[in-house]
Parts: sequence; C-alpha cells; structure tokens
Amino acid sequence: MDVLTENHRLLDFSESENQKMIAQMARDFGQREIVPHIMTWDESQEFPIDVFRKMGALGLMGVLVPEEYGGAGLTYTEYITAIIEIARIDGSIGLSLAAHNSLCTNHILQFGTEEQKRKYLPRLASGEWIGAWGLTEPNTGSDAGNMRTTAVRDGDYFILNGAKNFITHGRSGNVAVVIVRTGSVGDAHGMSAFVIEKGTPGFTSGKKENKLGMRASETAELIFTDCRVHKSQMLGQEGDGFVQSLKILDGGRISIAALGVGIATGAFHAALKYSQERKQFDQPIANFQGISFKLADMATKVEAARLLTFRAGDLKNNGKPVTKESAMAKLYSSEIAVEVANDAVQIFGGYGYTKDFPVEKFYRDAKLCTIGEGTSEIQKLVISRALLK
Repeated sequence: MDVLTENHRLLDFSESENQKMIAQMARDFGQREIVPHIMTWDESQEFPIDVFRKMGALGLMGVLVPEEYGGAGLTYTEYITAIIEIARIDGSIGLSLAAHNSLCTNHILQFGTEEQKRKYLPRLASGEWIGAWGLTEPNTGSDAGNMRTTAVRDGDYFILNGAKNFITHGRSGNVAVVIVRTGSVGDAHGMSAFVIEKGTPGFTSGKKENKLGMRASETAELIFTDCRVHKSQMLGQEGDGFVQSLKILDGGRISIAALGVGIATGAFHAALKYSQERKQFDQPIANFQGISFKLADMATKVEAARLLTFRAGDLKNNGKPVTKESAMAKLYSSEIAVEVANDAVQIFGGYGYTKDFPVEKFYRDAKLCTIGEGTSEIQKLVISRALLK
C-alpha cells in the first residue's frame, strides 16, 4: 500500500524482493538453528556464539555494512525485516543481532577512520568477532552526562578507569565501543568514544546479569582498571562521544522497535494458531467474541507498530532526520510487544503460564524492549521535545 506523508512523498510498503529473500532466509535459519534450542539456551542462559558465526556467513551480522568492508550493503528496510523475523522466533537472538549491528558495528561505520573501518568491520560483519557497546554505568542510566568512567590523557595514550554495566556481549564481545568522560562532568562535549579490543591490559568483564527475559543474550559489566589505550583508538574527535552516541541511538531505537514488532508478531501468531486448535464447549475458542476481538486488537497493534518502524527506517535510508520518528516507533512497538504478549498468555490460559508453550517466553522477553536503549519515559521526552521546538 502507498501512504502519503506530510512531505507528499509516496512510501511503498509492499515487500521488495530483497525483503522477501531476507525474510525467508531468516525464517529457514531460525527453524533450523534456533527453534530446537530456544528453551535450553533460555534455561541455562547460554549465549550461543556459534549461531552468530553462522548468521555472519549469511550476511546478517553486517546488514548495513557496505560490501567493500565485507558487509551485505543493504538498507534499514532489509535490516528491520531481518530483526523482525529472528525476533519472532527468539527475542534473545534478535536482541543480540540488533545490538551487534546497530550499536558497535554501526558506531565504527559511522564515525571510524578508514583504517578503523578496514580493521574492524570485516571481522564484525562476518561474525568472526562479536561487538559490544558501552554507555550505561551503575550510577547513570538515562543520565549519561554524569558518567564517571574517565579517560585521562598520557602523551599519545589515554588511561581509562571505571565501569559500564548492562552491556550486551560484555563478556563474549571481541571488541567494544565505549563512551567515557574526557572532560567535565555534565559537559555534553566532555565525552569521547574509543574502540577497545578484548585482551587489552586493564580491560576486563565483570558480573553477568541474571535476567527475567532475553536470557540467551549475554548482559555483563565492562571494567577498566588503568586501561591504556592509544589515541588512534578514538572514534572521531575528542569530545564528540556523547553527540555520536545520540546519533547511534537514533538507529538503535529503530532496532528495538523492530525487535518489539518481532516479539509481538511471534506472540500473536502463536495465540492465533492456538485459538483455532483449542476447543471449549465443542468449538474452537477463536469462535468466541472475547477471543476474536482480542485477536483483532493484537493484529491491529502489530501492524501499526510495523508501519511506524518501517517509516522510521525509510527516513533513515533517505538521510532524513529520524530522532522523533525512531522514538515514536520504539515507544509504541515496545509497549505493544508487552501488551500483545500479555494477551497471548491470556488466550493460552493456564498453558500460557507454563514453559511448554512459547508465549511465556515472549512475555518475559518483551519487557526489555520498554527499557533498553532508552525507557518508554525517555522516548516520550524525546518526542515531546521534538514537538515543542
């Protein structure tokens, strides 16, 4: 269908051949490599690195990376499609795929030197290396301006001290992009970004979080103790780190929006199928208005979230400002993921509360979408500020 936007440009939301190919490839891969292990990974909180290596071979670990750096060279349209299809199978794998692509890899792609891009992007895009990205600290969530991790210049080097927490791939990541303070506390231009390889002296990982959901996506601390990093590892100019991170989060919000759409889609289709199979009073429960209306609401929410997400992706593809639209997509998609997963559990009844059926995991996984990469409250702040400019 075509939607006429405010700038009178027609958006075509019909699936392209690339989208169809990516979607089918992701579905086939998921059924073969993910579905048989979902609950094993969830129960043991295992981060299945081999799965990401295999996704790298399919081009899914570098969807947005140009071919010259070993990536697939595709657009946000294909990227969103890939995240949705993987997340509708397992939100944990979708989350890690999104974090690797949109945070660490994309930060290097957007702000790295040619030398940095050629050094890191091929390894990240192939899945040989897993990427991490560090902004959040124990004392600062949304209040990133008050971060305490510091980088003090020492000749041609910087000495890093401090810690980052809630970092996806904090233990298993081969390389991390971290934003640290090089200036005064609270100064938006007092932070800088560095790309740091695992094994660098003074750079270690700490506590691995025991989480409600997304349990196969590793979340851990990054710790810096007199970590000596050469100035050549800085991304962009000194003082640009916070501004860079805001731009990266614009794309990251699209990733989480896609993640929410994927989880909601998986929960909805599981509930739809079950409602047609489960019989009460000699008929499928889908025949009862209480269930059919719930399904109608769920489907409408999923479709609205999908359109908001692809709309933000289209703006990103065309180099347009996307801060407000990506926040809207992230806000709505994450909230409806929780709502749809909740309704799916309700449709399953008692069985939905057991681990024998998939909706309890969708329910647990969905909540992270309303928190990670900016809470729903922060998205409302971003949106309202854009509206009131």
